[in-house]
Amino acid sequence: MVLDASLEAKEPESALVAEERIVLQNISWETFERLLTEVSENRSTRFHYLEGMLEIMSPLSRHEGSNRFIESLITVIAEELNLNLRKLGSLTMKRRDQQTGGEPDSCYYIQNEPLVRGKEEIDLKTDPPPDLVLEVDITHPSDRRLPIYANLGVPELWKYDGKTLQYYVLQENAYVQVEQSFAFPWLPGEVILEFLAKRLEIGEIQPIKQFKTWIRQAVESN
Repeated sequence: MVLDASLEAKEPESALVAEERIVLQNISWETFERLLTEVSENRSTRFHYLEGMLEIMSPLSRHEGSNRFIESLITVIAEELNLNLRKLGSLTMKRRDQQTGGEPDSCYYIQNEPLVRGKEEIDLKTDPPPDLVLEVDITHPSDRRLPIYANLGVPELWKYDGKTLQYYVLQENAYVQVEQSFAFPWLPGEVILEFLAKRLEIGEIQPIKQFKTWIRQAVESN
């Protein structure tokens, strides 16, 4: 298979790398779907496609450690608030009619969980998109992916770059950065950053227990 491709500039060897990426241009939708079919479902790579541009990303340990820990915190929120949360990880989301496809670091059905409950396969032609997408981008910015999730209609996106956690909500087909999460308006991003830092100091178990306590106190005060 011959691809007309351009490779992103590589990070200097001295840079702290958390993700490896390659960007290919002029890729047909048929090629994108063929790649999805041919690669294993257990692959570590994630594909993002928008109108001929294909990005292939391979997360490294710093990336995945942050991703999985934030997911643990979201799971704790669901448990403490008795929410029926549907976690679908790097779900392949695609719409041929929009020439758009993406595989987020993590995604969650929260408000729309009842609409996909019990479904083994998600089809965005008939099913709603996930309510929340998490993107961890420590080495490279993920701005090129925002139009992908906007096209797919994802109402909320969190972006963690290793230093900050930013909340975005979909307004008029574009993402706008906001101070409060739509799904959890009582949860400041600084709190998640605090517990992300703690996990590197004392391990993951104690921060998760402390986060449970923080949630209970936050719920009681609201």
